[in-house]
Amino acid sequence: MTSMIILVVLLVLVIGISIAIYNRLVALRNRFKNAFAQIDVQLKRRYDLIPNLVQTAKGYMKHESETLEAVIQARNQAQQAEKKVAQEPGDSQSMQKLVGAEQALSGALGRMFALSESYPDLKANQNMMQLSEELSSTENKIAFARQSFNDAVMHYNTAREKFPNVIFANMFGFTPAQLFEIETTEERQAPEVSF
Repeated sequence: MTSMIILVVLLVLVIGISIAIYNRLVALRNRFKNAFAQIDVQLKRRYDLIPNLVQTAKGYMKHESETLEAVIQARNQAQQAEKKVAQEPGDSQSMQKLVGAEQALSGALGRMFALSESYPDLKANQNMMQLSEELSSTENKIAFARQSFNDAVMHYNTAREKFPNVIFANMFGFTPAQLFEIETTEERQAPEVSF
């Protein structure tokens, strides 16, 4: 009889622990998904600003159509990659595609801004200055949101890798989440601003 009571107590204890672990992993997964939703909002704002920026530059940079088209193409690819990640923020393949697309977009924007330096009228254009300021502000918001997302992913991954969580995480299908990392050293460095 006492062995039956001990067995029941152990079973209740295992069920209670598994429920607590499951609920904690769900909460952490939802936290990093919410953190990606904040990145998503800022990326969409960025994607909406880029066509306006290109349209403004088009009037001045008539001979630079390849660069402007490259910006729009990179924006469209980044936007498609972002939509896939928004569906499942923890998916590592989708996240890697988004990181690559964002790097390509940043490179294309960098080339456009470098070329715009040789067009003084464009630099002085009020609309261009306002759009550039909005884009810069949005980039800062993306950086903060990405940091928050990476923190949430780190907490989730750490929780799912701890023992005994790892046993239940694998049983319940909690897969590791991918960080939103910048892989190029150029993007890790602070941009040079000269007046």
